[in-house]
Amino acid sequence: MNSNIEKYPSIKDLLSLPTLSNTTISEDGQNIAFVKQTADWEANTYQQHIWIYEKKKGRCFRIDEGTSPSWSPDSRQLAYLRSVEKKNQIFVMSLDGSPTVQMTDHKEGITHFKWAPTGKGFYYIALSKESEEIKKRRETYGDFHHVGREYRHHCLHYLEINDSSRKEKPLTDGQEFHILEFDISSDGKKAVLLTAPSPNMEEIFNRSLSILDIETGELQKLNIDRLLGGSVCFSSDNNQICYTASMREKDYYKNHIQDNTLEIYDLKTGEFTRPLSNMDSSVIPIRWTSKGIFITWQDQTNYHIGLVTENGVVGDNKDGFVKDASITRDGNHLTYSMAKPNETFEIYVNDQQITDENSFFKDKRQSHRQVISWKSTDDLEIEGVLTTPADVDPNKTYPLLVLIHGGPGWASFPIHSGCFNEKYPVEQFVEKGFIVLEPNYRGSSGYGNDFLTANHRNVGLGDCEDVISGVDALVEKGIADKKRVGVMGWSQGGFISAFCSIYSDRFKAASVGGAITNWRHHYVNTDIPYFIRMHLGDTPWNDPEVYAKTSPMNYIQSACTPTLIQHGDMDARVPISNAYELHKGLKDMDVETEFIIFKGMAYSPDQPGMNVAIMKQNLMWFSHYILGESNNWRDSL
Repeated sequence: MNSNIEKYPSIKDLLSLPTLSNTTISEDGQNIAFVKQTADWEANTYQQHIWIYEKKKGRCFRIDEGTSPSWSPDSRQLAYLRSVEKKNQIFVMSLDGSPTVQMTDHKEGITHFKWAPTGKGFYYIALSKESEEIKKRRETYGDFHHVGREYRHHCLHYLEINDSSRKEKPLTDGQEFHILEFDISSDGKKAVLLTAPSPNMEEIFNRSLSILDIETGELQKLNIDRLLGGSVCFSSDNNQICYTASMREKDYYKNHIQDNTLEIYDLKTGEFTRPLSNMDSSVIPIRWTSKGIFITWQDQTNYHIGLVTENGVVGDNKDGFVKDASITRDGNHLTYSMAKPNETFEIYVNDQQITDENSFFKDKRQSHRQVISWKSTDDLEIEGVLTTPADVDPNKTYPLLVLIHGGPGWASFPIHSGCFNEKYPVEQFVEKGFIVLEPNYRGSSGYGNDFLTANHRNVGLGDCEDVISGVDALVEKGIADKKRVGVMGWSQGGFISAFCSIYSDRFKAASVGGAITNWRHHYVNTDIPYFIRMHLGDTPWNDPEVYAKTSPMNYIQSACTPTLIQHGDMDARVPISNAYELHKGLKDMDVETEFIIFKGMAYSPDQPGMNVAIMKQNLMWFSHYILGESNNWRDSL
């Protein structure tokens, strides 16, 4: 190791590492656009800018603030969304140097859009107008809302662009459904709409697919009795559609965890096919090209891309995490963002790297991540990511921190990425002398449907056993100190951390972020109660026992672990009432605890300064309670 390299990345360094997203390639394969998010420390905000890479010139340059870049069918123009008075509008720039033009001025703002196949317009989604009846009611009586009855839907619009004029045409205004996703046929005659009766998240069981005749407005609802995912696309000949769907009829998933597969519907014959019936992984279709269906899927701690062809899936299954990807309609050119093991994300064009974000680690010490496995108490094999110093001493015993991912349908990966660990400074933990284990507990994605559903009616309990068995495995190997172990996580990871720290006495300190603590109370407060029924198998009214046995608060009388609680006061997914209950319970049990509320924050902050505070609090909490540092950390933030 270079003796001049002295420091690991600081917390501010980690949050300054740019995040790459929205990678898209022009149809001629010559230009790539992507979004780079960076921290503006002076303004205490995150900024998103559109960047372009010109393949012929080999240069990369920034053009404007914005998101969702999309190339025109003729590859000559780039459209994107940019905020105007806090509402997203469509802007278009040309590669010939012409001035950038604002194309829309929609009062409610644009949610997402697609180019018309002719390149002479845009299809876009926007919120429906508020009714005159509700406006008058508010003026007369004040503002109130009928729960479950009054909604504003996402509607489809078409903006036609001629040389001297623009004409907007609403396509689904007045329809009693909410559009979640859509695609346009290559001939511009049809749209496929993924819809729900309302924007209420509970309507996941009532999602449907419909074909809209764009000229006549005629709508044909397809008879699909599956729980639908969030992706849909037309075939290259416009006669079929491809989408993600559950493996069984939708009613089954009202009390069971969803498992997805790829499904194709023939618009002429009405027949269904499943080209990947033998593939035990959730697959997401991105685009149907002339060479096959371009897909992405997870395989344990890797995310792959490939083409579904008549001969099966064709792809390069190298180790790495492909975050997003784009391919031309002819299937000849693609671009993607990928992080290789122990690296951060870079953008590739036809497998050639065009960015150099990993130069961030030059002249810095860097931790090392590796995938390990162990057997849980019921003999189920569990994998996880172990982060150690690059020069780890095999004869040394290290204090251990367990960092638990959210989801649970997600996973931890052996890559360097601030966007996945934005609240926990892993590099700083390693610099302090810790090693970090990130377990892919039962219910994690990428390990097949049996593993995905292995925590059904057993969340918390089975997860806790997976975590503790991983700790035991590292203790037995002699690398982890049994007496110096901490646990942390956010959302579902926070729930498991709370469960572990209350149900077990194995941990010396815990940090619980944005966590569910009582399933019964959470069921009536969250915006996704269906998620709870899927995992616990019923409602709290029909099966109060399963809600009790899987709730951390059920075991609060055995709590003994010093616990840091962090929560955003605007979190609708996991309302802050969970945190208040945990804090009160720990205080009543005389357990050392600290409760920090982040004002205006939902799941994650939009201020880098707040991210710094969250990371510092976690670093100082574990340094104090596990390493014995005498810092008065409460006065430091």
